[in-house]
Amino acid sequence: MRCSSRASLLAALALLCAPAARAEAPAHNGASWWKHVEFLASDSMEGRDTGSEGYRKAAAYVIEQLAAAGVKPGAGDSYLQEVELVSRRLVEERSRLALVRGGKETRLTLGQDAIISSRTGVAGTVDAPMVFVGYGLSIPEAGYDDLAGVDLQGKIAVVLQGGPEKVPGALRAHHSSMSERVKVLKKAGAVGLVTLQNPKLVEVPWERAAGARKKPSMMFADSSLNEDEGLKVSIVVNQAHAQKLFAGAPHTYASLVALANADKPMPHFELPARLKAEVAFENAPVKAANVVGVLPGSDPKLAGEYVVISAHLDHVGVGEPVKGDRIYNGAMDNASGVAAALEVARVLQGAAEKPKRSVLFALVMGEEKGLLGAKYFAARPTVPAAGLLADFNMDMFLPLTPFTHVVAYGMEESSLGVSLKQVAEAHGVKVLADPQPNRMGFVRSDQYAFIREGVPALAFKFGAEPGSKEEQLLRRWYQERYHAPSDDLSQPVNKEGAAKFVRMLADLSRTVADAPERPRWNDSSFFRRFAR
Repeated sequence: MRCSSRASLLAALALLCAPAARAEAPAHNGASWWKHVEFLASDSMEGRDTGSEGYRKAAAYVIEQLAAAGVKPGAGDSYLQEVELVSRRLVEERSRLALVRGGKETRLTLGQDAIISSRTGVAGTVDAPMVFVGYGLSIPEAGYDDLAGVDLQGKIAVVLQGGPEKVPGALRAHHSSMSERVKVLKKAGAVGLVTLQNPKLVEVPWERAAGARKKPSMMFADSSLNEDEGLKVSIVVNQAHAQKLFAGAPHTYASLVALANADKPMPHFELPARLKAEVAFENAPVKAANVVGVLPGSDPKLAGEYVVISAHLDHVGVGEPVKGDRIYNGAMDNASGVAAALEVARVLQGAAEKPKRSVLFALVMGEEKGLLGAKYFAARPTVPAAGLLADFNMDMFLPLTPFTHVVAYGMEESSLGVSLKQVAEAHGVKVLADPQPNRMGFVRSDQYAFIREGVPALAFKFGAEPGSKEEQLLRRWYQERYHAPSDDLSQPVNKEGAAKFVRMLADLSRTVADAPERPRWNDSSFFRRFAR
């Protein structure tokens, strides 16, 4: 490839212009997988925030490893697909929230009572009545509509996290995504959104979420790619203080949570208070890049079709200190997934017979900012879009236990679920359904960007039997380490389990790449409509 002198890419290109190291076969004890994690999650990477110097160092390392594994540049003559972004930070000194009752304002403390989203909304002032609309979901395919008969014109919709159990998990998650939610609220005339936490579904303690609010969000410089725009304000309310909104209302916050947890119908009603918001933002340009590589298929007739292995390379960088630690290393989220992708590349390249179809490795940026890198690649792929036939995504797959069970988001939607079950069985792994669909894992990572572009996809987590100590361990990880500095290299990890997962994923990738037919959406899948 041609070497460039552009400053933003200097480290990566310097590595590419030097002879690549020779790749060694992945170790069955997970040592080679862990070596990648150690590099990517080291303090020197400073949490790999999107567009940061730490992220560029991480990208350079990934490029070196892909080249050593015989993976070719996947973005023309480069491994880098550059993306122009805009960073947006809430200026709290010039922003405020208040509840207005009878002309009297009650101030809400930012970070204590509520958080103003910097990802959705516009600068300026909003003063509007609030309406509680249950989950705020409009799902015609399931005959469910929280907005039916509700007047939201010029008002702020107040919604509770979650959704009705009668709606299938993937469909519920799709309509709960911010892009879909903004679309229906705009159509209904709403000017804002207030989200109430359900304690049962909270993954990150409020103190940690409040600390993260000071980090800037990001969006595409090309506004045509931004799907979350259209509301004037979006806020999240602290569960401990949520009752403040319901003073004098016909229902309490606690009673609404109880109804949700019992899967009972939710009432809809106007709150006896208006929300007044003053919002100020600061914007700055940012450049970041996806890392894309291709392992060419061995069959010339099929090499123009691609199985995508994706994982996000970014994390959240340096933030508010927790127990004196300010570096959010992101070892499991998601150095672990990137490391697994690199190991899959080595497994496939080292095999006597290469996959018939090509395997494309997409290590993307901006997942923590709203799936930006995956959205950009899926919408503007570096290979012909018609050739993308499947995506296998890894986002903190959590190898904390022996690998005996796997959860695969999306397995009910396409023929990939059948392939997974066959391969998993051969590896002695039991496939489980999503145990917590109301956490919306189906739409919260990069596979969703591919699904929205019509590409069947799966995303993976280690699973466990309900009530087992393994399940308790996985649940505890979210409370203690998710988006915390403690997601670092000192946490206990099952390296052998990670290595077994890599072998299974490599076999699954080969199975799909060698299959006589392309994967297809199931006839019953809602997501068939996105197929090209």
